[in-house]
Amino acid sequence: MNAKTIKYYLPPILAAALLVHSCRLDNYDAPDASLSGSIIDAETGELLQSDVINGTTIKIIEHGYDPVAPQYLRVKNDGTYANTMLFANVYTVQPDLRNFQEIDKQDIAIGKNTRLDFRVTPYIRVKDVQIVNDGSQIVATFRLQPTTSDVVDKIGLYAHSEPGVGHPIHQVAAEDTLNRQVAEQDTFSLVIDAAKHTALLKAGRAYYFRVGVLSGFPGAKPNYAPAQQISIAP
Repeated sequence: MNAKTIKYYLPPILAAALLVHSCRLDNYDAPDASLSGSIIDAETGELLQSDVINGTTIKIIEHGYDPVAPQYLRVKNDGTYANTMLFANVYTVQPDLRNFQEIDKQDIAIGKNTRLDFRVTPYIRVKDVQIVNDGSQIVATFRLQPTTSDVVDKIGLYAHSEPGVGHPIHQVAAEDTLNRQVAEQDTFSLVIDAAKHTALLKAGRAYYFRVGVLSGFPGAKPNYAPAQQISIAP
């Protein structure tokens, strides 16, 4: 064995001991804390509908590390959220991208089964929604209740085979750009003609239809009414 080989050679017993020691140093406890909750309309008490893609997110920043990259929890279509893979610690929590007016950040100790609900004011409430099947046409009528002085940018009726239907997930959509103020007594109507989309909306099958509206507030995410399942007339 030459000198160069001896320089880098470790006896098997010593190498094994170093390996065990290294494993022990890296053997941290797995994350066993969780945070879940709901986004709730403070006035109506209803869950605030959202998009699961490009929709509302909640930013959380773990304390005790500098710098630390924030984590983002995605809110589901029905307005609920959950993350079961967190480390027990104190976090600063605040909704980030959102379809409701800004609320203050807060510090919260997150442990096992921690729950945090947010009571918020949506940019726009979609009210008195009726979606009916009129022959080959799916007709949605509704009213809007803005909570800010911003214009209403756009309204839409979206159709998809899955309940997560919305602006980013739809097979067929009927949209109307308003870009104006609206009054609560105004009634709006949107129509999807299934006969014009027979390759996407097949007769005799059921699809989910959902009304959405986008505020002109900078960076706002769409507000929605709950999706309704309706069968296409044969």
